[in-house]
Amino acid sequence: MAELRRDKELRSLTYRERALKMYPWICARCGREFSGKKLRELTVHHKDHNHDNNPPDGSNWELLCLYCHDYEHTKYPEEVTPGKTTPSHQKKPSSTHQPFAALDKLLQKNKV
Repeated sequence: MAELRRDKELRSLTYRERALKMYPWICARCGREFSGKKLRELTVHHKDHNHDNNPPDGSNWELLCLYCHDYEHTKYPEEVTPGKTTPSHQKKPSSTHQPFAALDKLLQKNKV
């Protein structure tokens, strides 16, 4: 397990270093500029959410600050597996609470 974690860290350093050489040190969302010690707050976001998709031209990357990167991932609460979709009948509803589930029965009682 430790070896897998170490490999992932090495891989991320490689594409991060490449992205920092390719792109200006500016968050692609909020436009904040980074330099010096603050540069560590600039992260590489994979546009397709596949961390193994690291093309040499950097077309799957964008530099985002920590805050914008976190916000971007809140849009996708479950990890997205490229090429794999969940059938619509297996998708969980966004909410389980149904406040008007028995409303028709209540209305029928009032009509009588």
